[in-house]
Amino acid sequence: MRSAAGLIYLDWNATTPPHPEVLAAMQAAAEVAWANPASVHGPGRRARAFIEQAREAAARLTGFDARDVTLTSGGTEANNLALWHAFGGEASGAGAAGAPAWGRLQGALVVSRIEHPSVTRAAEALAGRGVEVAWVDPEPSGRVAPEALAAAIDRAAAVAPVRLLSLQAVNHETGVVQPVAEAAALAHARGARLHVDAVQAVGRLPPEAWAGADLVSVAAHKIRGPKGIGALAARPGIRLRPVLLGGAQERGLRPGTQDPIAAAGFAVAARRALDAPARYAALAPLRDRLEAELLDAGRAAGGAPLRNGQGARAPHVANLSWPGWRGDELCAALDLEGVAVSSGSACSAGTAEPSPVLTAMLGAERAASAVRFSIGEETTEGDIAEAVRRVARVLTRLRPLRAGT
Repeated sequence: MRSAAGLIYLDWNATTPPHPEVLAAMQAAAEVAWANPASVHGPGRRARAFIEQAREAAARLTGFDARDVTLTSGGTEANNLALWHAFGGEASGAGAAGAPAWGRLQGALVVSRIEHPSVTRAAEALAGRGVEVAWVDPEPSGRVAPEALAAAIDRAAAVAPVRLLSLQAVNHETGVVQPVAEAAALAHARGARLHVDAVQAVGRLPPEAWAGADLVSVAAHKIRGPKGIGALAARPGIRLRPVLLGGAQERGLRPGTQDPIAAAGFAVAARRALDAPARYAALAPLRDRLEAELLDAGRAAGGAPLRNGQGARAPHVANLSWPGWRGDELCAALDLEGVAVSSGSACSAGTAEPSPVLTAMLGAERAASAVRFSIGEETTEGDIAEAVRRVARVLTRLRPLRAGT
């Protein structure tokens, strides 16, 4: 995707450009759905209809029932809601009206080291409140092995009942597809639930990517929708606990006035995402061409990059480490050349630490030199060819610095 100013956008995993149909739907909703959707009068009911349309669309996209879909501010809140739901206080569990119990928590959680920060940071917070957290290291390929998950479940079960296993469907940095079906079988056989962060999977892979999950998180802005809205879908009978306190919106699970304008955009994006996996599958040859030509450009500049992530991957992601270069410096230099890429999760941007995902996979040095390229529906062959030319210019310019001259 190239803008009129010549920018080539290759950071679709960070966010996707909103689709024109999404923008049109939001503009139309802004004119008629400005009322508070919790109000019982006509304007409120009109606004409420957009909320429910988004809920229905998210339910259809994930394969759950609309009655079990909670709209959130995005994937981060959905992930937090999913993780915290499984752990109650020692004495009373949830308080009045389902309010969270703030005492010491019970049970065990199994989670991999390569999850999104909204999962790993929540797991660390739960550990600080008494939850036994069993961390699972990935293979160098970026895959979390089912055998490692089974060992972690057994290890945690020796300390406390395992209540939840959390595993992403697709890694946000490498695009590696995780063994969700095997994880679901392991969790259910041991009486635990499986939460799947499907933020990078919905609209890009078929529903089999999160099949068997008890809870699924999605975010609208990853599927050409607006920011600030997402959803957590749950199996019937799962009792969620709020992480925020306030009004009765979303059955008290997500208090705060809902945005019908964002909901209108989410509904359109979710409907479009139903057949988007076919469009993304067609991107695999373009991604492969990008990788091959970047390897050639690296060799010509004095050092071929190393691919991060092996085996089954989402069809639109390439993550490469560039020995001798720093990933964040390459990203900054490419930005000046009009190529938008990233050196890790956008939610971790601004930190001095290398990617925790790649550190867990391959070590800090490999992580520090990584750059993620992610393409999307509007990326063209011309974009790829021009992006590679610009990368080659950057590598040539930085080569003397790399050589220490």
